Amino acid sequence: MLLPAFLLGLISSFHCVGMCGPLAMAVPVQHLSPIAKRFAIVLYHTGRIITYTLLGLIFGVLGRHIFIAGFQEKASLVLGSIILFVVIYQRLFRNSYTPPFIQYLTDGLQEIMRKLWGQHSSFSSFLLGMTNGLLPCGMVYFALAGALSSAYITGSILFMGLFGLGTLPLMLSVHFLGAGYLTVSFRTKARRLVPVFIGCMGVLLILRGLNLGIPFISPYLGNEAGKVISCH
Repeated sequence: MLLPAFLLGLISSFHCVGMCGPLAMAVPVQHLSPIAKRFAIVLYHTGRIITYTLLGLIFGVLGRHIFIAGFQEKASLVLGSIILFVVIYQRLFRNSYTPPFIQYLTDGLQEIMRKLWGQHSSFSSFLLGMTNGLLPCGMVYFALAGALSSAYITGSILFMGLFGLGTLPLMLSVHFLGAGYLTVSFRTKARRLVPVFIGCMGVLLILRGLNLGIPFISPYLGNEAGKVISCH
């Protein structure tokens, strides 16, 4: 699942450019020297990736408990089915619903970011990036579903870390080269790949849950709850 994690981040970055690109471009670094400006931008994205990694840790702990309880197969099947349902639903109806608690979370995080915006320091850029990583985002949710399916905490951490690294090349190029070099036609075609790749990840999760014994694609996960070994 690690290669799909990086590819998901890479494909998702075309979505990120449209949704979070203006936010990233507005990071207050204009007053800094050229070298300090580049450093602050790197710190911003480092903070964002660290947040993704910490979320991977949290969901890795949850996923580990699911594995020990013997429910990983079912969890993988359910998560994969939900992902496919969401992709098909949005494709058919082109409709998205924002729950009230998600809007409340977004408003709270945006208020924190407004306060950080006025501090004009490299460290505030780092904190802005960490806060940005917490903003509700469908692509991050899909990545967390993949991280949750891991049997080991380190796997979940690596999954989210690689997802964040996958978003880095395009986001940094937009910072340093500007968004003009990406034509509208190219960005449109790239965004169309996002639901296709997410659907493939949903299928991969379902295959993992089916325990087909196929290396890397559907390895045997085991269907028994973990047992406590006594040292006495």
